[in-house]
Parts: sequence; structure tokens; C-alpha cells
Amino acid sequence: MTRNEIISVLGPVDEAVIADIALTGASLEELREAFAWIGADEALVNEGHAMPGARVAKLIEILEPPEDEPETPAVE
Repeated sequence: MTRNEIISVLGPVDEAVIADIALTGASLEELREAFAWIGADEALVNEGHAMPGARVAKLIEILEPPEDEPETPAVE
């Protein structure tokens, strides 16, 4: 998967993230699937989609922010 393909799915991302994704050996379709899981995991399960495979799970791990990082509070 090329840098441009990764950016076509994710938009602008850090070069380290691009490198980590490329090192997984995942396909463009697997990246798209991982991105879909991040945005709507419950909906995909409810629709009967199979749980993600190993490479897709690794991509999700790379793309999701760590759970211990606090969310940025909304500015009012």
C-alpha cells in the first residue's frame, strides 16, 4: 500500500502512522475496513459483519487513540 493510498482513506496523517500502517502489509481494502470499524464498530456488529481479522485489528490498534488519553474538552 502506498503513502497516497493511505492518505486517500485517512486524510492527512503523521508520517509515523503512515509508516506503521505500511509495515503491517495490509491491503487498501483492509485499511478501509479498519477505518469503518473505528467509526461504527457497534453498527457493523449489529449488521452481522464478522469481527476484524488480525491485520485489520492491528490497523485499528494503530489508528485508535490510546484509551488513557483524556478527550479534549469542548470549548464554549
